[in-house]
Amino acid sequence: MQARDVMVSPVITVDSNATVQRVASLLLQHRISAVPVVGKDSELVGIVTESDLMHRTEAGTERPYSWWLRLLVGDAQMASDYVKSHAVKIADIMTRKVVTAAPNTPLHEIAMLLENHGIKRVPIVDEAGHLLGIVSRANLLQAVASARPKLEISPTDSAIRKKLLGELREQPWAHTFNLTATVQNGVVDLWGYAPSAAERTAIRIAAEAIPGVVAVNDHLLETPIMVY
Repeated sequence: MQARDVMVSPVITVDSNATVQRVASLLLQHRISAVPVVGKDSELVGIVTESDLMHRTEAGTERPYSWWLRLLVGDAQMASDYVKSHAVKIADIMTRKVVTAAPNTPLHEIAMLLENHGIKRVPIVDEAGHLLGIVSRANLLQAVASARPKLEISPTDSAIRKKLLGELREQPWAHTFNLTATVQNGVVDLWGYAPSAAERTAIRIAAEAIPGVVAVNDHLLETPIMVY
């Protein structure tokens, strides 16, 4: 699946002249956690998240600074925090360098972007930078929840074994020269050596994911043996 298959579109947006109060109201009204900021041609220019509005003077939640913390963080950081807590327009607090993706980006790449950058959503833009949609962590969970098993017509035991061993050969962590499997009536028996508990679990999961498998018996050992 690609970003276009799960993205939310159209997206609730604001322009850079919107006030902080306006954005806070939108977040609450629509039960969302971020609002992309767009220009006059719908090009993405920034994003404001709920975390940007956590330390505000209206709520009395400005970040406090003790004397030793003032020495530690410096004047520039304190000035930046002042802007965050007192600015009227979102142009002054929005994040301008936004992590984005194209509509044909595979979902595994979207997941990596979310993880690597510690963010909760990725705006989807076209080649010209126009906002098309947004993909959040929740959208990835929805893709998992709505997944349907691939339909296959009663695979034979030999087909199951071939597919399992083929899958394991593609994994750099699977030492297939120390592994083998037997399949009878859809029941997979795993034999051989797995160097760690994590690899042993991964091998079992690989077997369970093969269509047609009804059960998996794990006979793997964590000490070396001669398989062939």
